[in-house]
Amino acid sequence: MNPESKDEHSGMEIGIYTLGDIVPDWGTGKSISARQRLEEIIEAAKMADEAGLDVVGVGEHHRLDYAVSAPPVVLSAISQVTKQIKLASATTVLSTVDPVRLFEDFATLDLLSNGRAEIIAGRGAFIESFPLFGYDLDDYDALFEENIRLFQQLSAEERVTWKGQFRPSLQDAEIAPRPFQENIPMWVGVGGTPSSAARAGRLGTNLAIAILGGEHIRFKPLVDIYRQAAKEAGHAPESMKVAVTGHAYISETTQKAKDEFYPYHSNYWEYFNRQRGVNVKMSREDFEQMAGPETALFVGSSQQIIEKILHQYELYGHQRFIAQMDIGGMPFKQVAQSIERLATEVAPVVRRETRK
Repeated sequence: MNPESKDEHSGMEIGIYTLGDIVPDWGTGKSISARQRLEEIIEAAKMADEAGLDVVGVGEHHRLDYAVSAPPVVLSAISQVTKQIKLASATTVLSTVDPVRLFEDFATLDLLSNGRAEIIAGRGAFIESFPLFGYDLDDYDALFEENIRLFQQLSAEERVTWKGQFRPSLQDAEIAPRPFQENIPMWVGVGGTPSSAARAGRLGTNLAIAILGGEHIRFKPLVDIYRQAAKEAGHAPESMKVAVTGHAYISETTQKAKDEFYPYHSNYWEYFNRQRGVNVKMSREDFEQMAGPETALFVGSSQQIIEKILHQYELYGHQRFIAQMDIGGMPFKQVAQSIERLATEVAPVVRRETRK
């Protein structure tokens, strides 16, 4: 895999992300170890960097069926085997982390990586971090907003005086180290909640929309709400970026991609639905509907994926697309092949078409 030259490397940013799930194989019922999962995550990031992709994201969970509870640690390991790719959390559960510790961790990552650190902040798919770290789930919204505001102040000032509702006050506190970048980019991850999109716009963060299915047009109102809230808050439109994140798998043909991906996609959802006490199986008919040409499950040939990304671009005008490929116990060999197609067949076309 050969990355594009810097002259060609413009237009929409394309990347990958992982949540590090350790789901039992759908055939054997066996799971790989957390150590192997972490090794594969680092290898995938190295491949993505060498192939010229723009960003890699690593999510946060605090469960035995996930391998990553500390994204900045994993991203720091990735930073030492990569050169150019941006390093993002995907997501940081911002309501249950101390913003000062978070800033110090990502400022350190930023120094180690020569300015490649980013944060995507969100609630996450599970709520286990609230009792684990001693927070009340009823305070979710207030915690989230307070922590974003504090993080933004920590980023802007080397010495901080601050008082809030949940964290001990700061009085002329030195915030160290300072990152390589002037500001560590922050994105707020949202599913389908308009108020979350509006908050991201009001606070001046970037917006990352998790789109795991459904028709593309369904999510346009979130982008519109975000941009309108940012405008009303006085933020410069050109500084407000939008990303789309979602499940993806690419093969030689669309039919082959669906045949290969279905067992892992259905395995992923069935496993995690069971964790929530819901025993629902995904039929092949349901999957075919989810993976149709007008829907936002990115499964198909490279051309099919290109068409879906560009269709969304017409609707949202977004700046970034990042794909989660390693779900449901999929073997690393298949993940690697899909990453290669994303980098060498999809990304060049999407960048060219969105460059203007």
